[in-house]
Amino acid sequence: MLRLLTLPFRYLWALPVTLLGVPVVPLTLVTGGRVRVERGALEVYGGFARFFLLRCLVIKASAMCLGHIILGQDRESLDHSRDHEHVHVRQCERWGAFIVPAYLLSSFLAWRRGGHFYFDNRFEREAYGLDR
Repeated sequence: MLRLLTLPFRYLWALPVTLLGVPVVPLTLVTGGRVRVERGALEVYGGFARFFLLRCLVIKASAMCLGHIILGQDRESLDHSRDHEHVHVRQCERWGAFIVPAYLLSSFLAWRRGGHFYFDNRFEREAYGLDR
């Protein structure tokens, strides 16, 4: 019940991060991609979203969360990574815009300690269920 009552606040708090993903939606649609809603998040896949995930990031990704928008290479990638990406959605709801610098700092600190910038990032460890 409390989760339902706080829903508008959580969407508003995560909105700055969600807005980072908004330009990807029309670019994906005009390049043959698709959009659907799953568990309260907009899933965008194929077309430009696929290009972005494969060519515009430091590492190739099958999916990526930007607030309440989840980018995926294709539908199968989203089906496979949905639980993981929705952990990131909840992280965005908790941290709001602060998640962007916190995520980057966590990657830097992991790398600085000799770990992997992605797999040892505290946000990724939580999403993979390694910090329970």
